Amino acid sequence: GRDGRDVLRGIKDDDDLRCIPVVVFTTSGAATDVRHAYELRANAYLVKPVGLDAFTDVIRAIEDFWLAKAQRPGPI
Repeated sequence: GRDGRDVLRGIKDDDDLRCIPVVVFTTSGAATDVRHAYELRANAYLVKPVGLDAFTDVIRAIEDFWLAKAQRPGPI
């Protein structure tokens, strides 16, 4: 019964989870939706592309950046 905004809010309000990067991947490119996601502390907002090749390219780019290039905090 929760939508993505509720899940995002819950993650970013939780001390144990807030460092997890959250990429919003949605069909909406509405400026109000983008702004709201960033207000809730999303780390990125991407609109799903049309077509399998474009979709696959975006997923690969997400994987390349967040899993291969971005520095994440380790244990303290």
